[in-house]
Amino acid sequence: MTTAIEAQKFLKGVDYPADRSAIVKKAKENGADETLVQTLEKIPDRQYSGPNAISKELSGKS
Repeated sequence: MTTAIEAQKFLKGVDYPADRSAIVKKAKENGADETLVQTLEKIPDRQYSGPNAISKELSGKS
């Protein structure tokens, strides 16, 4: 499984705050593998204030 830290390199260029669809789109544009894309598609659909908020979501911490 991709770690939150590894995921960050695929999220460069995201304009925050960003919702799930914008995050998934940018990850795809940056060459994220299908596993990461699927993981990002499962995070709650809400506004994320920055990379740390996404990392918390991916690591299962609230």
